[in-house]
Amino acid sequence: MLEATYTEAGFGRPVRRGHRPAVVVVDFSEGFTDPSFPTGADMSAEVEACAVLLASARERGFPRVFTTIAHDSPHDATTWWDKAPGLRTFMAGSRAVRLDERLGRRADEALVVKRGPSAFHGTDLAGRLTRDRADTVIVCGATTSGCVRATVVDAMQLGYPVLVPRECVADRARGPHEASLFDMNQKYADVVTLAETLAHLAGITAAD
Repeated sequence: MLEATYTEAGFGRPVRRGHRPAVVVVDFSEGFTDPSFPTGADMSAEVEACAVLLASARERGFPRVFTTIAHDSPHDATTWWDKAPGLRTFMAGSRAVRLDERLGRRADEALVVKRGPSAFHGTDLAGRLTRDRADTVIVCGATTSGCVRATVVDAMQLGYPVLVPRECVADRARGPHEASLFDMNQKYADVVTLAETLAHLAGITAAD
């Protein structure tokens, strides 16, 4: 019933697929992927799925960008901290901001440091994607209902077709995760499987 309501209203159409996708891995840092942190949860399956996607993108030479939240001072005054004080653990140089090593980030892969939910707000991510001639953005990471969603919306507003491989995004609760995937798929992105994403990357290589 819910999906029919959106379909009848003209939502949920597929986005176009480009020929030079960039993989943006949002905040798969230890502060989110390690359950010992107050903001963390067990995201092992999603991190490992993201590593598979990254391996394919590396093999084919597609751009990869990682993001992490990091603040320089414990006195940073942000509304976000007031709303979610657990984020105060994300201090520059701390373990919370360190990327999950299972992703195997390489020296030639960009790391964008951000202070808000969107990977675009107040960062040079848009410029990096332009420089790398990206025409599609594949968004992975955490959390689905927070920083992933914010990044997806901003990427769409900048004119990028966006793909979200559902196995590669994680949240600390199932309800917000599923609701956000549904909403993004209806309005802002194509929520696809990892297998579909890998096939798309392989198909671009075969076609070029």
